[in-house]
Amino acid sequence: MAETYDLTIIGTGPGGYVCAIRAAQLGMKVAVVEKREYHGGTCLNVGCIPSKALLHASEMFEEAGHDFGALGIKISKPKLDLKAMMGHRQETVEANVQGVGFLLKKNKIDTVHGTGKITGPGKVEVVLADGGAQTIETKNIVIATGSDVATLPGIEIDEKTIVSSTGALELGKVPETLVVVGAGVIGLELGSVWRRLGSNVIVVEFLDRILPGMDGETAKTFMRSLKKQGMTFKLGKKVTGAAKRGKALEISVEPAKGGDAETISADVMLVAIGRIPYTSGLGLEEAGVALDERGRVKIDNHYATNVAGIYAIGDVVEGPMLAHKAEDEGLALAELLAGKAGHVNYDVIPGVVYTMPEVAVVGKTEEELKDAGVAYNVGKFPFTANGRARAMRKMDGQIKILADAKTDRVLGVHMIGASVGEMIHEAAVLMEFGGSAEDLMRTCHAHPTMSEAVREAALAVDKRAIHM
Repeated sequence: MAETYDLTIIGTGPGGYVCAIRAAQLGMKVAVVEKREYHGGTCLNVGCIPSKALLHASEMFEEAGHDFGALGIKISKPKLDLKAMMGHRQETVEANVQGVGFLLKKNKIDTVHGTGKITGPGKVEVVLADGGAQTIETKNIVIATGSDVATLPGIEIDEKTIVSSTGALELGKVPETLVVVGAGVIGLELGSVWRRLGSNVIVVEFLDRILPGMDGETAKTFMRSLKKQGMTFKLGKKVTGAAKRGKALEISVEPAKGGDAETISADVMLVAIGRIPYTSGLGLEEAGVALDERGRVKIDNHYATNVAGIYAIGDVVEGPMLAHKAEDEGLALAELLAGKAGHVNYDVIPGVVYTMPEVAVVGKTEEELKDAGVAYNVGKFPFTANGRARAMRKMDGQIKILADAKTDRVLGVHMIGASVGEMIHEAAVLMEFGGSAEDLMRTCHAHPTMSEAVREAALAVDKRAIHM
């Protein structure tokens, strides 16, 4: 007689594997289905982790070549060993995915490698990676299949000259000119990697701004920094075609609102216009699982679909496509299935752009507060006035805090600067507990630290900044 599981999860990205581990901790018998050879999904295999390995390595390369002299460190011009840098990327990936595999085994979670499809209530059919098929009997099913790259109409990605984020992580040589289509997080991060390594990077964005959805002032400040570093931006433009001409790509670019086209010659074009939920081949239509107009799985506030016993989390449902958002949903769902009070506060989900300087945000933007008619106060503090930042020659950027004008409760925090991706969590914890700008400014911060700028921005909300 076939073994029956309490929970079967399709996909072992950050949402899926975290959900599986927490469910196992809570006493459930859990199986996971994964189509890749390794666990971790896009994030660990071809997304968050390998990109951060290259971002760090390229940052060190640029710092050695341009900033060491000012610190009194005399070295000859560094030479790029791209093969070794890619080796660092791959070692980082392997260590992480093997770690996830170990955790699944440690928690006695059964893994089935293959492509899963829901064939009926409590049934997942898996076309196995090594041939054959297997049917899993289960009480509950979680769709955690993540997302895939969005493509441009009429543009074929070959992962050689026209690449997605996956191909951009594996280029065999530094392109002389790289055109990045899309000024979102992925495009700016990968563009910055290759710019540091020597590429002329041109960013083409359909909208009239970078980082859609982020605080407008923060995005403008950030773009000025990227321009100073050598990136070129073509805003309000769209790519309408790309053709190979000898060894080069001829890319047609037109104004988004109509007008004369121009042609840009490049070695590589990175298509980074966003991601779409991965739902194909899962049997959702046959199972009667409802999708929204953007192809995302519809869920209620307990992650349940309209079909009993089927749930969904992560990139495949509404909300920011972030690994940590998926993880939190996985934890919450496992706890709800165990009869506990799982919950995710969607107002306090940080987002980070891992460039140099970094951009880190949490909570509401000024535009959102204005649209909602919420009166607010603003406190800002630049890193040019921070002693530790000056000592490190990392003075680019600022901290910006938005607080309710009546209650002083912090509603949003927007940071640009070195290591702000680590600093944003001070704001996230404060906001999770409903803290005020005064709470933050009355909290002693160690000196000298970059984090002192956070306290100064909180003081600035009440026009009390000391060092500005």
